[in-house]
Amino acid sequence: MRIGELADQAGVTAKTVRYYESIGLIPDPGRTGSGYRDYDTDALERLRFVRDAQAAGLTLKESRTILDMKASGEGTCHHTQELLQRHLSDIDAQIASLQAARAELLALSQRADLLDPAACTDANRCQVVGAH
Repeated sequence: MRIGELADQAGVTAKTVRYYESIGLIPDPGRTGSGYRDYDTDALERLRFVRDAQAAGLTLKESRTILDMKASGEGTCHHTQELLQRHLSDIDAQIASLQAARAELLALSQRADLLDPAACTDANRCQVVGAH
């Protein structure tokens, strides 16, 4: 199949297909007599996997590692589980950081409710964000 059809079926753009091909995520396809790329269903399945892996939070490098392991006959489930756990830990850390930032912003907002705007006389600082 040609690149446009492959891209449509995989839910990506033709530019993405060419990029993935350039970095080795999908193998260089054969060419038709007229020079068009001619992809097989294996390329479609690889593209769908990479798309789904990205949607799950895996990087292109991680996807490539999984595909390379598959190509060499290795099992990938344990490796993939470790990757997903690492990404979950990263997200948990981000959530904790966002919750701390939210708590700080909430405290500043509540502080603003209690302050008198007329008392804000410092030329270089807003009293809402000032030391409390």
